[in-house]
Amino acid sequence: AAGSCRRRRLAPLNEDNGRFLLLAALIAAYLSAGATVFSALESPSEAAAQLRWNRTLHNFSRIFNISLPELRAFLRSYEAAMAAGIRVDALRPRWDFPGAFYFVGTVVSTIGFGMTTPATVAGKVFLIVYGLFGCAGTILFFNLFLERIISLLAFIMKACHERQLRRSGLLPPNFRRGPAMSGVGSLVGWKPSVYHVMLILGIFAITLSCCASAMYTAVEGWNYVDSLYYCFVTFSTIGFGDLVSSQNAAYQNQGLYRFGNFIFILMGVCCIYSLFNVISIVIKQVLNWVLKKFECRCCPKCHKSSARLGRRNAITPGARLRRHNISIDADGQYDSDTEGRRLSGEMISMRDLTASNKVSLAILQKQLSETANGYPRNVCINTRQNGFSAGVGALAIMNNRLAETSDSR
Repeated sequence: AAGSCRRRRLAPLNEDNGRFLLLAALIAAYLSAGATVFSALESPSEAAAQLRWNRTLHNFSRIFNISLPELRAFLRSYEAAMAAGIRVDALRPRWDFPGAFYFVGTVVSTIGFGMTTPATVAGKVFLIVYGLFGCAGTILFFNLFLERIISLLAFIMKACHERQLRRSGLLPPNFRRGPAMSGVGSLVGWKPSVYHVMLILGIFAITLSCCASAMYTAVEGWNYVDSLYYCFVTFSTIGFGDLVSSQNAAYQNQGLYRFGNFIFILMGVCCIYSLFNVISIVIKQVLNWVLKKFECRCCPKCHKSSARLGRRNAITPGARLRRHNISIDADGQYDSDTEGRRLSGEMISMRDLTASNKVSLAILQKQLSETANGYPRNVCINTRQNGFSAGVGALAIMNNRLAETSDSR
């Protein structure tokens, strides 16, 4: 058993690789389950629709004495016209300035409805260059929105918590935020919960989707379920294109509706993007918990030997914090990989590494608390800095808040 445990410790599968493989396996299972459900739900309807269409086609050919090859050739021409944006009913022009603005908005936000596409070679080449910088800039905008909405929520939650403490008599009435708050014992250990942030973002996303769905139901004539479906597909940037708003030739109060449609899509995409990234933190915590359950549990002798090795060759995050007399509430961001190594370059054990990652959720909450209290965000102790230490993109932002990025990774 001890030899088996040593082989496991020597294996190249560290925690990051294990989390990646576990997530890949879960996503594959999730995709398979989704494919099974959608196949069971939609396949009978598709088969029935195909039968109805074949029956209609043969009846039309027989009644009007048109051969099936000629009829199919006509239908192919109609499909080509549909792909070019031509409809039987009058629709708004696709490439006037408002239509083109709607198109570029769906491009840079990666929604990509597909109801409008460039037909010329020059347009397709320009789209490649335009989308390269446009998508990058829009993703950066979403990331900055993510940081600021979390900071705003942390500030509001802190204010609500202080108000509750004043009502209960645990805070003096003349208390003001600032350096003096470190002396108030009831506020030292308080942190906004990341689950509360996720709940608030979820409520806001649902409220926004319901309001937008009411507008689309009234203006576009869709039923409410279709409107909710359109909101989710659009706000999540899936963008199937089976339902697209603001495509009729004219609307009542058309200018006001176009402005409202733009605001709803912009706020919906930003909110859902932030919600997805916060949910990803919870998913990562679940993966860490599963990895901990898979941790090597050999005989007691193996556990004792690994414990002795851990005490002799590794500095655990808790021991390091005790040695420097620094609490999680007072210090800056910590890098789990950097903190898991001694100056001699020795690695901590898998058990210590798992314990280090257990505090990631608390560190995120600490960052929320520091933002709400006005503390500086970029306070680092014994960490190396480079041009990318702040991170780029949503994953880097959340990892920085979780203190899980590393220059050495």
